[in-house]
Order: sequence, then C-alpha cells, then structure tokens
Amino acid sequence: MIFSNRRQAGKQMANALKEFENEKCVVYAIPRGGVVLGAELARKLNCPLDLVITRKVGHPNNPEYAICVVAEDGHEICNEEEISSIDQAWLGVEKKKEREEAKRRREVYLGARVRPSVIGKTAIVVDDGIATGLTFIAALREVNELGPSKLVAAIPVMPADFLDKLKRECDEVVCLNSDPEYLGAVGAYYREFPQVSDEEVIKELAPYT
Repeated sequence: MIFSNRRQAGKQMANALKEFENEKCVVYAIPRGGVVLGAELARKLNCPLDLVITRKVGHPNNPEYAICVVAEDGHEICNEEEISSIDQAWLGVEKKKEREEAKRRREVYLGARVRPSVIGKTAIVVDDGIATGLTFIAALREVNELGPSKLVAAIPVMPADFLDKLKRECDEVVCLNSDPEYLGAVGAYYREFPQVSDEEVIKELAPYT
C-alpha cells in the first residue's frame, strides 16, 4: 500500500480507528510528520490532540544513526549493543541536551497550554510510519505513564517483523501496511513525503490550543 501523502494516510487511519469516534480518547502525535496524521485523527474522532516529543541521539561517528531515543519527561530506549562501546559521559550529556530540546519544542509548538488529561481514557499514539521503531516505543512508554485506560498504536506502515515487539508495548496495534518486504524507509511508502516545518506543526495544532 502506497499513500499519496501524510494527510491521505491520516484519513485512512481515521477510518480504521472509527470505533473510537466520540469515545473518551486523546491523540498523541510524534512531531513533526506525525502531527499531520494526528490532526486528521483528532478531527475525525472528535478528541483532543497532544504531542509526545522524542529526540534521537546519534552515534558519535554517524549522527544520522540513532543509538538512543529520549522523551521529554525522561523515558528512553537505547541500542544496548551500540552504547556499550561509547563514552558514557558523552552519552549522558547528549541525552540531557536532547531532553531539553524536546521540552523547548513543546513550548514552541504549544506554548503554555495545559496537557489534556488521559486518565481513564484511550490514548492513541500516531506517527507517519516506523522504520527501526526506537522512536515509537519511547513514545508509547512516555504516554503510558500518563495513565490511560487503553494504549493504542496507530501506524500507516512498518516492517512486519516489528509487529510482535510493538504489541508487547501497548494494548492494540492498528497498522494499515505491515510489510514483510519492508522497503527500508518510511518515505518509500509515500508519493509525496516532504519535510514538515515547525510552522506547519503549529498550524495543525492551532485548533487544539
């Protein structure tokens, strides 16, 4: 399954999640790309939209290769094999820096807005796709600490061999394309997959702030 763009993927995700329409739920989008889908879900399901902000820590010799993902409130997931050979003082500094950046982004995107409570409600965590899964798992663990009664992962596309691991992290997984022959990158499943700017994120969030 190939999507035209993030908005079309969001609309298809909303149809797949229509059982939650008008239920007590909160949608948590992972910025930046996931916010476009999250806005579609929140509109369709008639529920609040919030963010779960995670940041990658890249390998010192290859910054594009993530060895850890940290979330704004302290949760993290790391590639234990990779970090075992890395200077731990350096790693600690990088984790702290990325957590601070996550908190800064919340202020940029949402200002002083109070987070909607998800206690006793369904939390739906959404992104535009999964490649390695580190970011998404960190996001699920972060949201789970907020006290939802049910935790749902909403993903347009991911590698099929990641499905079982994801199921262990939440109550339900809704995936439109769990591909056994994954193409290697989320963008390969979209005809249009431009970078999402901070300005676009703020615009998508405006109805919910």
